Amino acid sequence: MERIKDFFKLQENGTDIKTEFIAGFTTFATMAYVVAVVPGMLSKGGIPFASAMTVTVIMTILTTLAMALYTNRPFILAPGLGSVAIFSFTLLGGGVPLPVASGIVFISGVLFMLVSFLGIRNFIVRIIPPSIKVSVGVGIGLFIALLGLKQAGIVVANAKKNVLIFGDLASTDALLAFFGFFLVLFFVARKTRGGIILAVLITTLVGIPLGVTQLPTHMFAMPGGVDDLLFQLDITGALSPQYLPFLLAFFIPDFFSTLGTLLGVGAQAGYLDKDGNLPGIEKNFHVDSCATTFGSLFSCPVLTTYLESSAGVEAGSRTGLTAVFTAALFVLTLFISPLVTLIPTAATAPVLIYIGFAMMSSMRKVNYDDITQYLPAFVCVAMTIFSFNSGNGIAAAMVVYAFLKLATNRYKEDHWSVYLIAISMIYYFYVVAGH
Repeated sequence: MERIKDFFKLQENGTDIKTEFIAGFTTFATMAYVVAVVPGMLSKGGIPFASAMTVTVIMTILTTLAMALYTNRPFILAPGLGSVAIFSFTLLGGGVPLPVASGIVFISGVLFMLVSFLGIRNFIVRIIPPSIKVSVGVGIGLFIALLGLKQAGIVVANAKKNVLIFGDLASTDALLAFFGFFLVLFFVARKTRGGIILAVLITTLVGIPLGVTQLPTHMFAMPGGVDDLLFQLDITGALSPQYLPFLLAFFIPDFFSTLGTLLGVGAQAGYLDKDGNLPGIEKNFHVDSCATTFGSLFSCPVLTTYLESSAGVEAGSRTGLTAVFTAALFVLTLFISPLVTLIPTAATAPVLIYIGFAMMSSMRKVNYDDITQYLPAFVCVAMTIFSFNSGNGIAAAMVVYAFLKLATNRYKEDHWSVYLIAISMIYYFYVVAGH
């Protein structure tokens, strides 16, 4: 016990083992939904659910432990839902081979590692237009919400009119999804710890008498194999120009959401200095960037630091011991896959809908008095959702942004690389049109 206290510097941080355990359990309860939601999304792209769950949990455990031991901070990592959506629905669902999709994630991770280890974080912050930083996440958020609505059968495609319309809102699946969605809203509005996973579990139970939830024949099982997912990398194929927007779609949200989460949770924990900086933030970026690169070797989408880490901080967490306890609890989920697989889509879809809509709150950061900022933001969001492709949204937004800067004679406000990216996005559209 004394070694644990000394290693994690519990006394110096004004905490103890009991407090860190409670905080770890709180964080786990808040994040447990990823065990059901992420594999469910990946399975839609053709990856077996059991294998996807094993990879999701193992990557969450290993990268969270790395964060705990290397930084002594209570930050938890897991596959980001935005990257999972792009990886599964856009890439794999669009016919992109798994090795190429994993290769794109790998390159994104390497790029993040270069930014993190070479100390050029401030340069990246400066060259990416503010409106693009915000709108990428918002566009992906709407993309996630639409996926949830489609999975629940609330929104369906009308082939005759070539538009999206309401599905059968009176169907059992749709009604159960509505019930689950309002449960999520209820628990979130009341700030109930673990409210999202609680809503998923209640919705799953309600689905039993309705015939939506299919009970498993057994409760426990060994983790699914990952042989088919290991080292599925085609880096050469991933370097094709047509995949550049997806590289940005992985990198930009990961980089800036990580930065925002670290500073936000860091402020909550009292880590920030008088200038608002997080001491040792480089170490956090080292882990986050290496996690993405390492995860790609297991065909895992981008791993990122979760904002739900704040739940543990709110419960009293101050050190990496919280993350260790959280990782330990995730280990247990590996052996209850039958219980996880019984969770119906109608129970997980509401989570996607809520998280997707909640991500739109970032739009308040856009400068609506500057056409070079708000219009590219709108274009990014609109093109992402209208084309059902986040890569198209980013590409279009970068082109519009560069054009508006040139049109208003304000091109000197940005680094020259912004215009180079815009030109490459035009080439991307040329390649897409050629297909």
